[in-house]
Amino acid sequence: MHIKSRAMGSYQTNCYIVETPQGEIIIDPGMGATQWVLDSVRKPIAILNTHGHFDHVWSDAELQKRLDIPVYCPKDDIFMLEKDPFSQGTVPCKADFAVEPESTIDIAGTKILFRHFPGHTPGTSVIEMGGLWFSGDFLFKRSIGRWDFPYSSAEAMRKSLEKAMKIGGDYKILPGHGPATTLKSERRFIPYWIEEVGR
Repeated sequence: MHIKSRAMGSYQTNCYIVETPQGEIIIDPGMGATQWVLDSVRKPIAILNTHGHFDHVWSDAELQKRLDIPVYCPKDDIFMLEKDPFSQGTVPCKADFAVEPESTIDIAGTKILFRHFPGHTPGTSVIEMGGLWFSGDFLFKRSIGRWDFPYSSAEAMRKSLEKAMKIGGDYKILPGHGPATTLKSERRFIPYWIEEVGR
């Protein structure tokens, strides 16, 4: 599975293009992502969002229209696509599929699990494909997403971190910001963050 990535906009949000046998899956097309995506795909088949924050969904609407492909978003964050709750000027987008927590979806033969880890936002999810975790703003290298924004929840974040600690095996983590890491590596730091969130 070949993956292209580029950090987009002033928040340097990682946009990913996953090449599958049937075509490309675009993950979190943020601010300024449209032209790079258009230049980088040959047969795009879907747009996936890890969560609804504007810096991850900014280019959803334009790419949805220009490429004529569906948008999949965690159910509990769809209001952020439709309403621009932070008044950032995000073009409203109607998600084609509201993904239920812990749902496995099939896109052109590729099985994709949306692991639900709320806290940063109500719908924050890790998009799992094989041994890869596209973690959005849940887990970063040596850090985690903020839990003090509107619609965030410290209690939900703590429970999500505890849940992540119980998941067996290892996964390569491709986060929404910054460099890649692994779940095995981050397990050393998650207990610290559980304590911090609980303060």
